[in-house]
Amino acid sequence: MTDAPVPAAEPAEDDVFEQKAVRLAKRERLIADRADAAGGAYPVAVPVTDTIPQLRERFADLEAGAETGVVASVAGRVVFSRNTGKLCFASLQSGDGSRIQAMVSLAEVGEESLQSWKELVDLGDHVSVTGQVISSRRGELSIMVTDWAIAAKALLPLPNLYTELSEESRVRSRFLDLIVRDLARDTVVARAKVNASLRSTFAAHGFLEVETPMLQVQHGGAAARPFVTHSNAFDADLFLRIAPELFLKRAVVGGIDRVFEINRNFRNEGADSTHSPEFAMLEAYQAYSDYHGIADLTQELVQNAAVAVAGSTTVTWADGTAFDLGGQWDRISMYDSLSEAAGRAITPQTPLTDLQALAAEVGVEVPAKIATHGKLVEELWEHFVKGGLERPTFVMDFPLDTSPLVREHRSIAGVVEKWDLYVRGFELATGYSELVDPVIQRERFVEQAALAARGDDEAMRVDEEFLRALEHGMPPTGGMGMGIDRLMMAITGLGIRETILFPLVK
Repeated sequence: MTDAPVPAAEPAEDDVFEQKAVRLAKRERLIADRADAAGGAYPVAVPVTDTIPQLRERFADLEAGAETGVVASVAGRVVFSRNTGKLCFASLQSGDGSRIQAMVSLAEVGEESLQSWKELVDLGDHVSVTGQVISSRRGELSIMVTDWAIAAKALLPLPNLYTELSEESRVRSRFLDLIVRDLARDTVVARAKVNASLRSTFAAHGFLEVETPMLQVQHGGAAARPFVTHSNAFDADLFLRIAPELFLKRAVVGGIDRVFEINRNFRNEGADSTHSPEFAMLEAYQAYSDYHGIADLTQELVQNAAVAVAGSTTVTWADGTAFDLGGQWDRISMYDSLSEAAGRAITPQTPLTDLQALAAEVGVEVPAKIATHGKLVEELWEHFVKGGLERPTFVMDFPLDTSPLVREHRSIAGVVEKWDLYVRGFELATGYSELVDPVIQRERFVEQAALAARGDDEAMRVDEEFLRALEHGMPPTGGMGMGIDRLMMAITGLGIRETILFPLVK
């Protein structure tokens, strides 16, 4: 017997209805006939002495036809079944996708038990089997069953294991995706390794992990449209967090000089191949650093995460492409790279009318009510430069008027010390030399409030509590934010909905 292929398609609706009716009848029979002996259709416990992965590792070199003399009890989901006259075969699959063969024979279990197996066990059921660990004549690691029990009766059939599930089916029914597709399970494992690596790297640099509020009386920390909810207890509208930045900076003010958080953010915006309304975000702040230092740290975080998943900084994407995240990443100027790509000089002093004319010339549209110098420069940069960035690249020194939380550049007028990290043509992370002057920060908030009044839904508001914290003194600080889902995209080559275990779908 060989394992069935992993790709899958869901069965037809009529077939599902018919199979469910048959399985419900089997459930009733299990409850009525086997409650005392085997715990019915859903026993509270079944015998398990070893996991399937443990047995596969322990007996990896077992020769075909060999017997071990070792009796083990294992449990797993039935993903293949073949019933013959006096011998039944089944493949049991564990949660990590590893499998072992169960051989249920008349000689070992008796006529009544063998018949019950044939009549009651379906694909998708969880079963426990007990017996000697052997290798079949074909060399397949097996359990020669002497006793078995239903661990959980499946009322719905598994997808057809020979046909591909659509992407829509995969994200809507991730539980099925995890059962039938190796890549789905591997992605979950990779994400866990990435998070563990991030925490390990931060720990090595003396950072502390904290948690900040997801429900906020005022949204801030990013240019984004928030979700609004209502608290009955406080009889007040609240905002789901768009970024943890303003609270993490409060922590720095309070003396937590190296702080980070990995948690959920929510932005009431579009969903596409790189955006999700709910997403996992990493933010970190390091006192007495700047945007150069935090860029060095970000590169180390990403490269260590790649090594944790792939064993090196060269990762292999789902389509088989090898992508190198190693080495020292390029750092380019936003204005210089835009000027080179556009074939004309564009500086922080370029008049707004010149930028508007260039935007009209190349078909870049920015609504007049939010068409500031910085908005136009960033939109033009995306048009001319963004698509050509394949290797990891830090894009440095952004326009002043689009970066209200960032310190002005120490030597270049009209820009701020901010970078965006691009990988594979999408933005992976952003980093700042943080603005810590409360007077200037207030002025920036007031400017943002004016934009909001003109109809910019992403503009920030004046946050008096945050300003009060800054007035108590915040040291020079470098800060960064990085989407965990996008980091997974860079490492696996998958789209954002594939990197999120349970993405939001309509």
